[in-house]
Amino acid sequence: MVGLQLTGNNGFGPKQILAQLLVPLVVLASEWFLRRQLKPEKPGLGRSLGVGGLTALVAAAISAGSLVGLAYGAGEPALARHRAEVLEIVHAQQRENAKVVVPVQQQQQQLQQVGNMTVGDMAASNFLQVLILGLVLAVPAGIFLRE
Repeated sequence: MVGLQLTGNNGFGPKQILAQLLVPLVVLASEWFLRRQLKPEKPGLGRSLGVGGLTALVAAAISAGSLVGLAYGAGEPALARHRAEVLEIVHAQQRENAKVVVPVQQQQQQLQQVGNMTVGDMAASNFLQVLILGLVLAVPAGIFLRE
C-alpha cells in the first residue's frame, strides 16, 4: 500500500487487493510449516485450523494497522482522493444498474456513506476482507494438511 501511495496511485483503492491476495498463501504456508515441524506426528484438525485461523487473524490485524498508519501518514488529501474515486465508482455502478429499480433514498444513502467514510471505516472493512479471505483458504488447507 505504501508503494502504491509513493508512486502516485491510490494506496487505499482497488489495487490494494493484490496485496491482500498474499494472505491466503501465508495461511497455507503456516499450516504447511506446522505439518513439517510436527513430523512424524500429525497435527490434527484442531491444531491445523487453529494455526490457520490465528495466522489469518494476525495478518488481518497487521493489514488494518498498516492502513491506519498509511492514512495518518498520507494525510487528508490522500483520503479525499480516495473518497472521490469511490464516489466515481458508485456513480458508475448506479448508471450501469439503471435497469434495476433502486429507490432514490438508497442511492442518496450510498453517496452519503462514501462522503462520511473515515479511516476507522476503511480499517474495519480491510480487517474483515483480509480475515475472510484468509479463513476461506485456512479451512480447506487445514483439513487437507491435518494428516
